[in-house]
Amino acid sequence: MKKPISTSNNESSQDEPIVYLNGKYVLLSHAHISVLDRGFTFGDGVYEVIPAYDKNLFRLQHHLQRLNDSLTAIKISNPLTAQQWQQSIEQLINNNPYDDQSIYLQVTRGIAPRDHRFPHKENPTVFMMTTPLEEQSSEMSVSGISAITLNDNRWKNCHIKSISLLANVLLLQEALDKGAKEAILLRDGYATEGAASNLFIVQNDCLITPPKGPLLLPGITRDLIVEIAQQQKICLKEQNISETELHNAQEIWVTSSTKEIAAVTRLDGKIIADGKPGPHWHKIMQAYQGYKRTLRTS
Repeated sequence: MKKPISTSNNESSQDEPIVYLNGKYVLLSHAHISVLDRGFTFGDGVYEVIPAYDKNLFRLQHHLQRLNDSLTAIKISNPLTAQQWQQSIEQLINNNPYDDQSIYLQVTRGIAPRDHRFPHKENPTVFMMTTPLEEQSSEMSVSGISAITLNDNRWKNCHIKSISLLANVLLLQEALDKGAKEAILLRDGYATEGAASNLFIVQNDCLITPPKGPLLLPGITRDLIVEIAQQQKICLKEQNISETELHNAQEIWVTSSTKEIAAVTRLDGKIIADGKPGPHWHKIMQAYQGYKRTLRTS
């Protein structure tokens, strides 16, 4: 039987956020984890990032399903039921003052002697925190962002939302060092995704995104865009995108829970189309914002 969520140790502060750690809500400065936690020694864990608009969670069940899939893939038993996850996340949201929030949650295999073998007794560490969620800047909506292409040198289980993100960190930092906002990754001549995002292009007025598989993360925002396109009867294909198709695309987007839908208007120094977010981006973005408005009024 799973341990119920405890809220008896709630603390409050006007200046410091409250976080969740192993069933308790504490001030951030009071949250401590052992240096022998396998998340620290091995990066042995998974995570999720869930937006909330006016404190209403964005596609929570989809995020919890992906979390469960990631936990199953690395052989950690889910420490909470779906109902317990929802209750604890909602409590965390209400314990913090922001209306729009980005909830980060992480599950590791827990504390154990440093040994590559799984510990005999499983006792996962569960941590959650929330930060203010900023709206996409008006400049980004007008001008889009720049990106570069880089070799996808990550492992071959990118569908697991692992906390072991060093390869992604290095790829994104290389993009930032070269004046770009994102890296679009190439493997064997095909684009997979961004260093911290999913990928869409528009070609011949048809929206294209790489199919789900082990080489990319199954994005929640990605799936919503697919649903919107299908509902609006917009041409959509889930198929591989070659490097040539990427560079010759009418439009390029990168998507994530925090980026939402960012139009890439400059790729490897080349201007895409007229250098502004295109008509397909505007149409999908309008529908996406409409979906968010339904959350705000629910």
